[in-house]
Amino acid sequence: MNPTMDDEVPMTFEGYALSPQKEIVRKFYKDMWDHADVSLIPEIFHPDFTFRGSLGPTVVGHAQFADYVRWVTACLDNYTSDIFVMIEEGAKVSAKLRFHGIHRQSMFGHAASGRHVWWNGAPIFTFEGPLVRDLWVLGDVYGLINRIEDNALAEPEFRTVA
Repeated sequence: MNPTMDDEVPMTFEGYALSPQKEIVRKFYKDMWDHADVSLIPEIFHPDFTFRGSLGPTVVGHAQFADYVRWVTACLDNYTSDIFVMIEEGAKVSAKLRFHGIHRQSMFGHAASGRHVWWNGAPIFTFEGPLVRDLWVLGDVYGLINRIEDNALAEPEFRTVA
């Protein structure tokens, strides 16, 4: 792990008994995303599911989502998803994550930097039966762009009064 990333430790899932919905979320990140294995998409999502990604685009269905996965994992070599927590309520699972990889292709108008970059994300999975019907992910795109631009150590403008 890059020493400038948060020191929070990702879940290992050893010794965890996950609910079926949380297991789908784990599979989505650790098996599908971390290995760019788009063959797992039909095991996770309804055919016409909706997805709003942490980097901004909205896609519908397996084919469009597979294109998004291929784009992200081509731009970021060694793409990895670190899951810190998962919370389940009824047909919804939310989580706290960090996404990271080596910036190898143009993103957000910035040529490949070769830097290890990351951003935080918070997904909300909505299930219909055993499959995901909708996935909405809020991502810290501003933080990612700052790291691509090498501004990660810039001081924030906000300060508290002592």
